[in-house]
Amino acid sequence: MVKNTGRPGYLQIADDLRDQIRRGTLAPGEALPSTAQLATAYDASLSVVKLAVGVLRNEGLVIGQQGKGVFVREDAAPAPPASDELAEIRATLRDLSARLERVESKLADE
Repeated sequence: MVKNTGRPGYLQIADDLRDQIRRGTLAPGEALPSTAQLATAYDASLSVVKLAVGVLRNEGLVIGQQGKGVFVREDAAPAPPASDELAEIRATLRDLSARLERVESKLADE
């Protein structure tokens, strides 16, 4: 269901569907539910659902087949390993710590 968070509904739906693809709940080659089914499931309009599916299409996670539906691509990229994300966060924290240390040093000198 789309929540009133300030984030557009179509992005919330795209996030949820993307997560299902990444987790394998929606497997490669599997059809997404119809636009009408998704609209009912997310309590959203057809146009909002179409925008969400368009986002996934632009990301290369799904592909539409005229008259058949929208399917998870066989080569949909898996979720990045958590260790890569964690390493990136750690590097950012090290950079911020070094910057903060320089600022504190300058303030102490003044």
